[in-house]
Amino acid sequence: MTLEEKLSFVHWSYHTSDESAKVYLPGVPRLGIPEMRATDGPAGITIHRPSLALPAPVALASTFDDGLARSYGAVIGREGRAFGQDVVFAPMVNSIRVPYAGRNFETFSEDPLVTSRMAAAEIKGIQSQGLIAATKHYAANNQEKNRFSVNVNVDEQTLRERELPGFESAVAAGTGSVMCAYNKVNGQPACGSDELLNKVLKEQWKFRGWVTSDWLATQSTDALTKGLDQELGIELDHEPAPGEPIPGGKFFGDPLKTAIREGRIPESALDEAVTRIVSQMARFRLLDEDPPARPARDLAGGLKVARQVAEDGAVLLRNEGATLPLTTETAADIAVIGPTAKVPKVTGLGSSYIVPDAASAPLDTIRERAGAGSTVRYSTGEETVGVPVPQSALSAPRPSGEVFPAGGGGVLYDGTITVPVTGSYRIAARAQGGNAYVELDGQEPFGVGLVYGDVSSRPMRLAAGTHKLRITGAALAKSPMTFELTWVTPQAAQEAIDRAVSIARTARTAVVFAYDDGSEDGDRTSLSLPGRQDDLISAVAAVNPRTVVVLNTGSSLTMPWLRKTAAVLTMWYPGQAGAEATTALLFGDADPGGRLTQTFPADEGQTPFAGDARRYPGVDDQLDYSEGIYSGYRWYEQQGVQPLFSFGHGLSYTSFDYRDLKVTATADGGLDVCFTLRNTGTRTGKEVPQVYVGPSPHVRVAQAKRALAAYGKVELRPGESRRLTLHVERRALQNWDSGAHTWVTGPGRQVMVGPSLGRLPLSATAP
Repeated sequence: MTLEEKLSFVHWSYHTSDESAKVYLPGVPRLGIPEMRATDGPAGITIHRPSLALPAPVALASTFDDGLARSYGAVIGREGRAFGQDVVFAPMVNSIRVPYAGRNFETFSEDPLVTSRMAAAEIKGIQSQGLIAATKHYAANNQEKNRFSVNVNVDEQTLRERELPGFESAVAAGTGSVMCAYNKVNGQPACGSDELLNKVLKEQWKFRGWVTSDWLATQSTDALTKGLDQELGIELDHEPAPGEPIPGGKFFGDPLKTAIREGRIPESALDEAVTRIVSQMARFRLLDEDPPARPARDLAGGLKVARQVAEDGAVLLRNEGATLPLTTETAADIAVIGPTAKVPKVTGLGSSYIVPDAASAPLDTIRERAGAGSTVRYSTGEETVGVPVPQSALSAPRPSGEVFPAGGGGVLYDGTITVPVTGSYRIAARAQGGNAYVELDGQEPFGVGLVYGDVSSRPMRLAAGTHKLRITGAALAKSPMTFELTWVTPQAAQEAIDRAVSIARTARTAVVFAYDDGSEDGDRTSLSLPGRQDDLISAVAAVNPRTVVVLNTGSSLTMPWLRKTAAVLTMWYPGQAGAEATTALLFGDADPGGRLTQTFPADEGQTPFAGDARRYPGVDDQLDYSEGIYSGYRWYEQQGVQPLFSFGHGLSYTSFDYRDLKVTATADGGLDVCFTLRNTGTRTGKEVPQVYVGPSPHVRVAQAKRALAAYGKVELRPGESRRLTLHVERRALQNWDSGAHTWVTGPGRQVMVGPSLGRLPLSATAP
C-alpha cells in the first residue's frame, strides 16, 4: 500500500451521500479491499431508522442467562449485517460504579463476573453473524459528567479486579475491536496509554484486533505508538451536505502523514495498525473474493428474543400479599396511570437511541389481556409536554415552527424566562430535522432531537422570578429544523395527579407506570424519579392499597413510597416488545426471571459517594477511586449499610428451597459447588442460584467480605427438585497483588449459596 492508502485505514471517514455509511473506511479498491462501515449499538442498530429495539443491556444482564445473551448478540449481528454494516460499537462493559451515571442502562452490572460473562456471550453472538464487535469504553469510563476531561486516579488492584475483567473477557471471547475512552487513567489519556493499550491489552492479554477511539477521543498523533490504531470522529460545526468535502482525521490524517515523513513517528507503527485492521477484515471474510452474502432481516425472530429478554430480565422487587399476578377479580377494574403506559418507553437516549419498527402501548396490551368484561381506565398522572410557554413569560420571541433552513444552525433563543410562582416546573421541547440544546441558568443543557426521543423535558424546581434561558441548535443537511418550546407549571402538574387519584380511588387495582430518561451526555442529578412521579405514586397508593408500580428506568433509584405500594416490577427500558412482556408478567402468563445486577440504595445519603466529591463527580477534573475494590455491593457489605434492595434480589411467583451443600476442589484450581434446589410453590418458575465466596485468610491484600463467584439460571416445575453443580473458576478465588503485579490464589474461603446476596441459606468452607 502507499502511505496515503495506509493512512485511510487509521481514521474513520464520513459519507455524505449514504445514510448507512456515516462512519466508514473507503478501502483500497485496486487491492480488492472493500469499504467498511460501522454503527453504534449496543441495544440494536442505530444507523438505520427504524430498526429492532432490543431491551437495554442492563435488562439483558438481569436475566443472568449466558445463552440468552448470545441470542441477543446474534440478533444485533444479523440486523447489522442486514443493514449493510461491518462493525458495531458494542457491547459496553464499563462497571456500574456510580448510581447517577447516565449510561448505566447501556452496560451490565456493578459486578465483574456478571459483566464478563455477559460480554463474552454477547460478543460470540454478534460475531457469529459476521459483524465485528467493538467492545467499549476502555477503561474506567463510569460517568458522563466531565467525561471528556476527567482524570481517574485508580490503584492497580482496583483496576485489575473491578474495571478490567469485562474487557479481558471480551478479548478472550475474540472481540475484533476495542474502543478506548475519553477520560484519562492515572494521568494518561485512555486513548493514548501505553500501559493500558500496549502492555495490558496487546502484550499481556494477546489482543489481536484493533483499538479505535471514541468519537473525538484521540488526543495526540503519537497515540499511534502508544497502542491506538484508529481515530474515530471528525470535527464538524454542521452536518455536511452531499458532496461537501470532509476533513481528514484531526491527529491521524495529515498530521500523522507529516510526522511519519519527518521521522517523528516510525512508519512501522502505522503498518502494525493497518495490519491489525486488515487482519480482522480477513478474519471476518470481508476480503474474500466471494464474501458472505448479507442476510435478510429476521424481524419475527428478533422480536421473539426481545420479548424473552424483557420477560427474563424483569425484576419483581416487591409483591405483598401475592398482589401479582393479576387475577380475573383483581383485573376486573384497573386504573392505568403514567405517561409511559400510553407512549411506551422503549430505549434509553443518546448514541444508543433506537427508533423501533413498532411498539405497542402497555395500556393497549393490558386492555386486550384483561378482556371485554373488564374496565380499564387511563390517566397520565405526570404531564411531560404541557402547553406552549406564553410569550409574556419570555424576554424574546418564542422559537416556534421552522427555525433553521436545511444545514443551518446557531442560537435559537438567548434571553430570560419568568415563572410566576415557586415550584416544580417541567421545561419541554420538540425538535424535528435537527438537534437542539436547552440551557437554563447555566446548568448542564439537555438535548432535543434526533437521539433524544420525540419530546425532551427536564423537571426542575424554580423560584418565582426571572431565569436565564439559552437554546442553540442545528438542522440536518437535507431538511429544515422545526422547534417547539412548552412547559408544565406546578398547577398543571398537580391537576394531573388529582385526575389520576380520582380514577385510582374506585379501581380494584391501580397500575402506575413510572420512568426516567437515562442518557449519554449527562448523569442524573438525583436518584429520585424525575418530576412529580414520587408524589404521584404516593398519592395513588394512599387511596388504593392494591397499587402496582411498573418502572421503565435504567438504573437504581430511591423509593420513598415503597412500603405504601403492593408490588413493584422493574422492566428497565424493555425494547419494542416491552408492552407485551409487561402485560404477560402482570397477568402471570410469564414468571419474572430477572435479578438485580446492581444495588439499590435506601437513600442518597447512603451510597459510596455521599459527601465525597473526589469520588464523584471529581474535583478540578481529578476523580479518585478511593473506595478501592469496595464498589457496588462490596461497599455496602464493608460499611455495614443496609440497601433498599441487595445485589441479586428478585422475586418469583413461586418459591424455592436450597439444601445439601457440598464443595469440592477441582483440577483446574477452582471449585465445584453442589446443592439441591426445589420448587416449593404451585407454579413453574425461574430461579438464579448464586454462589459467593468470602476472603481467604492466606491472602494479604484487600478482599471483599463476599464476592459473587458463580451463578446459574434454572426453571423448575412445582415440586420439582434438581441437583445442581455450579463451577467456581480459579480467577474467582484470586486477588491482584499490586506489589507483585500478579494474581494470587487464596484457599480456605467460605462458600455461600442462595437466591441473592441478602439471603444465603447455605454455607461451607472451601478446601
